Amino acid sequence: MVYVDYEKVISSFKNFNWYLLPILLLLSLGNYFSRFLKWEYYLKIIDVKLHKLDSLSIFMSGLIMSVTPGKMGELLKSYLVKQVNGTSISKTAPIVFAERATDFLSLTIIALTGAYFYDYGKNIIILIGVIILTGLLLISNKKLFYKIISLFSNIGFISRHILKISTAYESSSKLLSLTPLLLMTLLSIVSWGFECFGYYLILTNFEIHIDVLWAFFSYSFATIVGAISMLPGGLGVTEGSLTLMLVQKGLSEHSAFAATFIIRAVTLWFAVLVGAISVLFYQKRFGKIIIESNNVIEED
Repeated sequence: MVYVDYEKVISSFKNFNWYLLPILLLLSLGNYFSRFLKWEYYLKIIDVKLHKLDSLSIFMSGLIMSVTPGKMGELLKSYLVKQVNGTSISKTAPIVFAERATDFLSLTIIALTGAYFYDYGKNIIILIGVIILTGLLLISNKKLFYKIISLFSNIGFISRHILKISTAYESSSKLLSLTPLLLMTLLSIVSWGFECFGYYLILTNFEIHIDVLWAFFSYSFATIVGAISMLPGGLGVTEGSLTLMLVQKGLSEHSAFAATFIIRAVTLWFAVLVGAISVLFYQKRFGKIIIESNNVIEED
């Protein structure tokens, strides 16, 4: 707001078609509910049983942690599952990791398609893709994993929690085996596609012609860059990337800011709002959430 002309930004907001807002919010809800299907699929794989309504409440409550680095604060869901049915955190925590892995992989596929088509940011996207695939290959190799664990077994923390680490790994290896990985990556492409399309609808309101593929590519690219920055919710980095790419595309700075502000409001901050409302419903059903962070690992 300091960088661009405040009055022109307000003018851009006034010129935006706000009748699109319900559609944008519905597209974001489409993202959340399709990701809920992924959550349900993963629970089934590791044989964790929850009533559908309780499972939905827990999943949506996790959205309040969307502003944590890499969304890893969504580990809250594992604590809530334990509170509901007693399942250990070490068993369900790998679901959050699998969600992030398939999210990254799907965003990388979308971004890589656009990077080659528009010849923009290919090296960054390829590097990220290689890192993700390398990590997945290491997780799929049980002999290598247990060999690494044995090398570090003399470290106090690892030796005390070797059983929990093994439990977490066994869940991870099931969740990230080939079939679940392919299916959930495809589902993630669909779920992120909802938000990418929402971004395209926003851009159609401004004085620039942008095709659907570019909207999908730029949104995915900026989301990945924001995630690897490890800043809460990618704040600043994602917004800066989106705004910069729009300005490079020919959009005025004030309109680029307005478009970026709107997409982040209806995706990131709407997710936090949905999460906050879900937490209220969860606490009404199961009581107040109290997490003593220093004792979570020991009590698990």
